[in-house]
Amino acid sequence: MCNLYRMRSSVDEMRQVFGAFQGDRANLKPRDEIYPDQSAPVLRMVDGTLTLDEIEWGVPPPASGSRPVTNVRNLSSPFWRPMLSNPDQRCLVPWTQFCEWTGEKGTKRKVWFERTDTPVSAFAGLWRQTSDGPHMAFLTTQANETVGAIHPKAMPVLLETDTHEAWLTGDYDAATALARPFDDERMMIMS
Repeated sequence: MCNLYRMRSSVDEMRQVFGAFQGDRANLKPRDEIYPDQSAPVLRMVDGTLTLDEIEWGVPPPASGSRPVTNVRNLSSPFWRPMLSNPDQRCLVPWTQFCEWTGEKGTKRKVWFERTDTPVSAFAGLWRQTSDGPHMAFLTTQANETVGAIHPKAMPVLLETDTHEAWLTGDYDAATALARPFDDERMMIMS
């Protein structure tokens, strides 16, 4: 499960990949380590306009006392299905690298992954308004071979640029069809 990623791209680099959006700030500081419970940049539709915002990572769970949910795997869950069915609750979570851990407890080390074909990409995200503001999580799916060599259980859903609109506006079936392993040939482990 991915619980650490980086977002180092500038607003200009984001515009080149995601197109025009509201909320483009003069500076978006590089984030070398984004962990759960931290705010992170997201792009979501607000009144029909793609808008840059910062949202806390981790959606409060349906059962009290549990930790916030950062990764969504069960797309048919009664908790997630309403969010997946509502395009207004979907978002793009920009990232430049994501991390999985390897090794035994006490000797674990970080392994970073990135795409080879673009400087910034997007996870398929969901967001939810709560009493203490908006919170987000992103979808995971079966790991491809590159990620699976380190973390065989799952990997984030990485969206292609030409699928951003389908993710943000499509119906439930169109959106969930995007939850698939990413092409190994366009990913690499950073050295």
